[in-house]
Amino acid sequence: MVHGRISRLSVRDVRFPTSLGGHGSDAMHTDPDYSAAYVVIETDVDDGLKGYGITFTLGKGTEVVVCAVNALAHHVLHKDLKEIVGDFRGLYRQLTSDGQLRWIGPEKGVVHLATAAILNALWDLWAKQEGKDPQMLLSCIDFRYITDVLTEEEAYEILQKGQVGKKEREEQMLTHGYPAYTTSCAWLGYSDSTLKQLCAAALKDGWTRFKVKVGADLQDDIRRCHLIRDMIGPEKTLMMDANQRWDVPEAVEWMSKLAEFKPLWIEEPTSPDDILGHATISKALAPLGIGVATGEQCHNRVIFKQLLQVNAVQFLQIDSCRLGSVNENLSVLLMAKKFGIPVCPHAGGVGLCELVQHLIIFDYISVSASLQNRMCEYVDHLHEHFKYPVKIKHASYLPPKDAGYSTEMKESSIKKYQYPDGEVWKKLLTAQEN
Repeated sequence: MVHGRISRLSVRDVRFPTSLGGHGSDAMHTDPDYSAAYVVIETDVDDGLKGYGITFTLGKGTEVVVCAVNALAHHVLHKDLKEIVGDFRGLYRQLTSDGQLRWIGPEKGVVHLATAAILNALWDLWAKQEGKDPQMLLSCIDFRYITDVLTEEEAYEILQKGQVGKKEREEQMLTHGYPAYTTSCAWLGYSDSTLKQLCAAALKDGWTRFKVKVGADLQDDIRRCHLIRDMIGPEKTLMMDANQRWDVPEAVEWMSKLAEFKPLWIEEPTSPDDILGHATISKALAPLGIGVATGEQCHNRVIFKQLLQVNAVQFLQIDSCRLGSVNENLSVLLMAKKFGIPVCPHAGGVGLCELVQHLIIFDYISVSASLQNRMCEYVDHLHEHFKYPVKIKHASYLPPKDAGYSTEMKESSIKKYQYPDGEVWKKLLTAQEN
């Protein structure tokens, strides 16, 4: 039974200097330091029940998200957990419709990232206490702005249909896991020798799906794509990711030149806000057999609704921290099911793999009931800092067995990497000053 009153909410700025090795580098984000605004929600329950939530960032700016979390904290402090989950939709709307903070959103940017961190911690708390039925899950979703595409009744019908064959799908996940693809081999800042070395290691480990970063220099892209395609062979799956680098005509022209490498999709070819631009690119690349994927920087369910309405994507990518936690991701999974578009989540960063595994396995078991054209991103960085790290076997996500949202970090890691006072940052900042 859900119980406990929220007695404290704290947030810390945790950063990892991944830019030093070029990890995470792409055409737009050349020197990311994988970071997180890390939220801990404490309750007055005797056994010290806590919820842990994160939102992912790239270094600078994490302090702004921390400020936004603190500005929103009063909406959950001293509330009873039973009261929260009894009207989770109401709390979601309260956080996203704060009369004054909404002005610097609404439901986008820093305020929405902060909302996700708080809600992720609440889901972690709730998941440790009890199971959830379809009706209860629907009561968490804010259907405002999307009823022209998905009503609550339609969503309920989808979840009811998802009950059929559920047990078999659960067994399949426990036995085989959820198919993954790797982005770890081909960050834009990696040298050719690093790329080859990591690619060879991934092939040895059984990986069959690879993503390469493109978009900065066409000739360099052609050379690197040749290199990776030669290594993985013609049968393996290759995806490309431009991280919003191009204008619409440029995206079409550039991808026409890279079509020889048979990419399954081009990810974020242009601005994540340009719905009609994605639709134009999608239509132009269809004859080449190249799909369009996007979603990691889509602000909210409304953007996803429109992408689906105008056939702008062939692969939909959700993110555990960009959207308003599980609440909003549920609505996107349900819309994608209605439109028949496969969901292939964005992951990596700090804790994104740990979070998204829950969403994608739930999607397969209870919503989509399909693995066709579906896979989840995996990046092999920073899992050692989590108490319940993600488990990968045979290039697949194995279902997590521990209760909660897998978001709790090790206290030793937080102390070491907290910005700017952690031991790692003290050394780095001192070295920079000298």
